[in-house]
Amino acid sequence: MSASLNYKSFSKEQQTMDNLEKQLICPICLEMFTKPVVILPCQHNLCRKCASDIFQASNPYLPTRGGTTVASGGRFRCPSCRHEVVLDRHGIYGLQRNLLVENIIDIYKQESTRPEKKSDQPMCEEHEEERINIYCLNCEVPTCSLCKVFGAHKDCQVAPLTHVFQRQKSELSDGIAVLVGSNDRVQGVISQLEDTCKTIEIGSENPPLQGQAAASGSGTGADSEPARHVFSFSWLNSLNE
Repeated sequence: MSASLNYKSFSKEQQTMDNLEKQLICPICLEMFTKPVVILPCQHNLCRKCASDIFQASNPYLPTRGGTTVASGGRFRCPSCRHEVVLDRHGIYGLQRNLLVENIIDIYKQESTRPEKKSDQPMCEEHEEERINIYCLNCEVPTCSLCKVFGAHKDCQVAPLTHVFQRQKSELSDGIAVLVGSNDRVQGVISQLEDTCKTIEIGSENPPLQGQAAASGSGTGADSEPARHVFSFSWLNSLNE
């Protein structure tokens, strides 16, 4: 019974630490924030180095010195919400540091490196002296080596717990990269649609002379219809890519 309580207590504490760590992950490098941490106007956070990398990628023709953009001003989009960040004359260094997040990171690192008590280790409920160190691929639960040898998971396929964690982390990172890429393509299509709407509005405000319309004849309407179909087809293709 005590082993079960210890395991549940450890699981709750570990879950709290895991949830905290998720909040401290940079959306660009997918690692814990590296100080200094800057806060964007949309209230999302980035490592200053990652913010500089995004800015340089969005403004490739600005002058740089030692890998850092030296031009003032500029803009880029937040990788989390796509909000446009407009920089002042100080550039990236004009973004405010988030000292609260930096302090939380320091506390988290202190807690995560503190030696754990033996009773706080994740122990198997069936074998009280055995630590949980493998993952059952069939049942999708963590377990211990004895459960694999002659316990409930003896007929199951298992893998080291750390290997499963690293693989799932890599798959998650790849999934995030795909989502970010898809979002960029959608934003590109939206920009094209906005430009097309502006062109149509300008054309409606400046209609052609009647003489030009008469010279073109009824073919004008016939030509515009295929053009609309071509635009719709190209727009759908861009979304499917």
